[in-house]
Amino acid sequence: MRQFPHRVWSYVRSAPGTYLWLATLFITTVAVHHMSPDFEQEFLRQRSTNLHELSTDPIRVLVSSAFWIDGSSWWPYAVLYTVFHAQAERWLGTARWLGVAGAAHILATLISEGALLWAIRHGHAPASSVNTLDVGVSYALAGIVAVLTYRIAPPWRYVYLAGVLVVYGSPLLTGRTFTDLGHFTSVLIGLACHPVVRDRGALWHPFRRKARAA
Repeated sequence: MRQFPHRVWSYVRSAPGTYLWLATLFITTVAVHHMSPDFEQEFLRQRSTNLHELSTDPIRVLVSSAFWIDGSSWWPYAVLYTVFHAQAERWLGTARWLGVAGAAHILATLISEGALLWAIRHGHAPASSVNTLDVGVSYALAGIVAVLTYRIAPPWRYVYLAGVLVVYGSPLLTGRTFTDLGHFTSVLIGLACHPVVRDRGALWHPFRRKARAA
């Protein structure tokens, strides 16, 4: 038990970008929970990657939107960041991990908002959708979840990939919202990052490790 705090701290230090990002999300989430509902909506909308804000100051909102959660609890993100982001950063290194996460966040946002703009212009979505609230870190997370496919050795890689496609593909088939499109696009972007990750060492064999432990 005496080694546990040291191991936790060592793990956190091995993925500094992940936990700095997570710490920032904790601070901004606490700030949001102290806002009145009306002020919160307007505050987050100004940091949202909706069509109005993207047309006004795209760089600002693409960056700022990645540091706010839309009224959600912080703890589930702490778990997801530890399971996926931290593993990816430890595997890829901070620069490559950030590149994959950033590509998924930015490109999926632009593609999904482009689809929403098309829908508005063709009468499939109301004009008020230009101000839709769209903040959060889920696009970057989806891209990282997908790129971790290449961390796993076959045949378990294909089982994991099938699960990822089901989790992110099913909402796109049933809901068909612009956020569903953004999530699935993020997965495709993560999978397209194979050239960035293919030289990152030995693959993970989950059951082989258990056998050695036994």
